[in-house]
Amino acid sequence: MKIAVVIPSFRVKKHILDVIRSIGKEVEFIFVVDDCCPESSGEYVVKHCKDKRVQVIFHKQNQGVGGAMVTGYKAALDKNAEIIVKIDGDGQMDPKLLPLFIKPIVDGEADYTKGNRFYNPDFLARMPKLRLIGNGGLSFINKLVSGYWDIMDPTNGYTAIHKFALQMLPLDKIDKRYFFESDMLFRLNIARAVVTDIPMFAVYGEEESNLRIKKVLFEFPVKYLNRLFKRIFYNYFLRDFNLGSLEILFGFSFFSFGVIFGIKQWFHGYYTNTEATSGTVMVAALPIILGFQLVLSALQYDVLSIPKKALVRIGNRFK
Repeated sequence: MKIAVVIPSFRVKKHILDVIRSIGKEVEFIFVVDDCCPESSGEYVVKHCKDKRVQVIFHKQNQGVGGAMVTGYKAALDKNAEIIVKIDGDGQMDPKLLPLFIKPIVDGEADYTKGNRFYNPDFLARMPKLRLIGNGGLSFINKLVSGYWDIMDPTNGYTAIHKFALQMLPLDKIDKRYFFESDMLFRLNIARAVVTDIPMFAVYGEEESNLRIKKVLFEFPVKYLNRLFKRIFYNYFLRDFNLGSLEILFGFSFFSFGVIFGIKQWFHGYYTNTEATSGTVMVAALPIILGFQLVLSALQYDVLSIPKKALVRIGNRFK
C-alpha cells in the first residue's frame, strides 16, 4: 500500500527535520503543511531537507491543525495514497511506531488507528498531572459523543486512516482548530468506521502546547453537544430506527414528564401550603425512575453498537 505522512507545521522549526529524518522507507510521500508558521518552518524544510519524498505546502493564512490536516489529506488523496498518517512536527510522536499504526489497517481490521497514552500505567508516569486529569475527563465525554466507547485519549494526534474511510468524510466540514481529533471521531462513527487504539509512550519536552484551557472550557462543550445530538439523530432516527431509538424516545419522554410534573406540583404545594398526596408523588416518581432506566438501557445499546466491520474490507471488494 502507498503510505503518506502529513506533518502540520506550526512553531516546530526546532524539531521538524529530526522528525522527517526518523520516518522510515516504507513511507512514499511526506507532506509538510506550513500553516502560516511565524518561524517559517516550511521554508526551513525546503532549504535544509534533501529527502525527495518531502513536499511542502504553504497556507497564506493560519487555519489551525485541522485545516492543515485537511490540506494534507487532499494532497495525499491526489497522489492516490492508500494510508495517510498524521505525525506532529514537535518531536512528541516517534515515527518508528508508524508500522504499529498501519498494521491493523493493512490487515483489514481497522479503518482508523490512533495513539493511546493511557494503555499502560507506566506510560502515564511521563504525562503531566494536569494533562492526565484533563485527558481522562475528555476521554469519557468523547466516548459519549463519538460512540466509540472502547477507546481512550481522544485528543491524541498520532493517527492513521485508510483512504476509503477518508473519502467518506466531509473534509471541508471537519473542525479546523483543536477540536479536529474529536470531530474526526464523530464523523468516523457516522460513517461506521472501525477505530482502534495503539498503545504508545507520552513524550514531553520543552515545547508548550498551543491549546489553552479556556478554549476547552468555553468552546468544546458547545461543539460536543452539537455532535452528540447529531450522532443520536443520524444513527437512531434518520438512518435507522431500532430498540435504542425507542428507549431514547420513551426514556427522555417519561423522565421529562416526571420532572416537569413534580416541579409543578411542588410549586403548587408551596404556594397553597398543602402537602402532595402519595398518589401525586408516585405520578412524578415512577416516570422519572422508568425514564432513567430506559435511558440507561439506551446507553447500553449504544455501547454494544460500536462499529465492528471495517470499511476497508468493503473498499477492497471494489478494487
